[in-house]
Amino acid sequence: MGNRLSKIYTRTGDDGSTGLGDGSRVAKDSLRVAAYGTVDELNSTIGMVLAAEGVDDAVREALTQVQHDLFDLGGELCIPGMAMVEDADIERLEHVLDGFNEPLPPLKDFILPGGGMAASSCHLARTVCRRAEREVIALARVEDVRPQAQRYLNRLSDLLFVIARVLARASGHGEVLWQHERRRKPKA
Repeated sequence: MGNRLSKIYTRTGDDGSTGLGDGSRVAKDSLRVAAYGTVDELNSTIGMVLAAEGVDDAVREALTQVQHDLFDLGGELCIPGMAMVEDADIERLEHVLDGFNEPLPPLKDFILPGGGMAASSCHLARTVCRRAEREVIALARVEDVRPQAQRYLNRLSDLLFVIARVLARASGHGEVLWQHERRRKPKA
């Protein structure tokens, strides 16, 4: 952090604008601000997962690394032209995802968000991650965004889904399966 904030409010955003990391000012509702703001929200929801009881050390380590990556990604999105998230970060996510997914039984049904507080929080993080991905895609349609940002978020949402499964099973609540057959009507 180049400049330490000694005063939290500056009043410079009272006109509906905010400063990007390169010093330029944009509207607070711009696509760029929405994208890095949602990445920040995602980071906060992962913090909720980490604050829940029953999160084992392997999950805690993986998600703490993700929080650091998301701070980097937010910085990349806040400073046009900045490159912080690399292919190696995406490959690391894939490796971690494979490790958590390997012992899980194959999916035969859709899973509803649930399975205890930690798992439910992880499902919430997954949905926020998908929104962040959509916002990065929208931004990339009108401004330059490195493809690693989108790829990282896409892979992260998969990892969060798998970790939610792991957490639901570890909690003893188990996964909540969608009961698609409840809609079938008896034949007349």
